[in-house]
Amino acid sequence: MAELYGESPLAARAEVLAESSVPGALRLSEVAFTAQVALRVDPKSPAAERIGTAVGAMLPNQPGQVARTEHLQVLWLGPDEWLLVGPEGSAQQLQSTLNDALGEEHGSVVDVSGHRTIVEVSGPKSRDLLAKGCALDLHRRAFASDQCAQTLLARAGVVLLCRDAELPSYWIFVRASFARYLADWLADAAAEYRS
Repeated sequence: MAELYGESPLAARAEVLAESSVPGALRLSEVAFTAQVALRVDPKSPAAERIGTAVGAMLPNQPGQVARTEHLQVLWLGPDEWLLVGPEGSAQQLQSTLNDALGEEHGSVVDVSGHRTIVEVSGPKSRDLLAKGCALDLHRRAFASDQCAQTLLARAGVVLLCRDAELPSYWIFVRASFARYLADWLADAAAEYRS
């Protein structure tokens, strides 16, 4: 995928993110070039069931739910909308699988891999860092592992995914056009943990 898109949206901020990390407390990094495919389909249709079978995980049907397989995460974004996230280079295969399962039924499958990048924030101070710019209750009882939400972080629209509530570890899906702004905000907000 790097060949298709050139450098990642945060290539110029990789050093800033690394320098903002604090061993044992906070780690900031980009997870670049993941496959991201947007899916819209009626969740009660036969196609939704076929899609679940084809990808190895039924489509989540509750707000904020995330389903996982070994190589895929399925994020609930709306009553008939999901974001499927897979490893680099898998978008075309994933699209093909989804389109085959969709068949002639009404729905859409769109490769949005170039639309967003992911910033990973992990470590004991990650929840505190995110709370500085996010109104969500990020306590592990309220925002547990394998939950996601569309929200604002430092006034940037993001999809926030809790990968591990115990560590904790989060993925922030941010539009490529806002990625540098968000990386700079995270670095600035993390400054207190470096002292």
